[in-house]
Amino acid sequence: MINIAFAAMPTRDAQHFWNGGADAYGRAPETMISDGPGNPCRHCLRNIDTGEPLLVLAYRPFPELQPYAETGPIFLHKNPCARYAAEEVLPPVLASSRDFIVRGYNADNRIVYGTGAVTPTANIPAYAADLLGRDGIAYVHVRSARNNCYQCRIDRKNGAGSDDPGAFI
Repeated sequence: MINIAFAAMPTRDAQHFWNGGADAYGRAPETMISDGPGNPCRHCLRNIDTGEPLLVLAYRPFPELQPYAETGPIFLHKNPCARYAAEEVLPPVLASSRDFIVRGYNADNRIVYGTGAVTPTANIPAYAADLLGRDGIAYVHVRSARNNCYQCRIDRKNGAGSDDPGAFI
């Protein structure tokens, strides 16, 4: 079986927003106060605690604009947090739902049709490994099954997922 690595938002992207940079739509991130579970930080891959300030912004986890470069709302701790590092372990934010959309993308950052599936949370590692074992799948996204919001990326564990994959903005 392919070894997988869960990858959070690149630190360079998070730093851009923490330093007041514009989001994918050219707007300043909005500041809100977390009302509890359901506000997952895409950098540390943990829920933002009740009462903590957070940023909400439009994020495009792709290197360039193209028809398949989905953009959507995400949450980020307002104050810097450590990037998720336990790459081989299901991130804590994925425990917040019974299922997620898991979908493969090719090296050109395009959706590979037929790979997207609403997947029970416990089955995400196995399904991602299956997808990454197929020809033409470069990486996988985990997205909300209810709102399609980007959660995290999954790469083959061969060094590619071990470091920040580079900024997307």
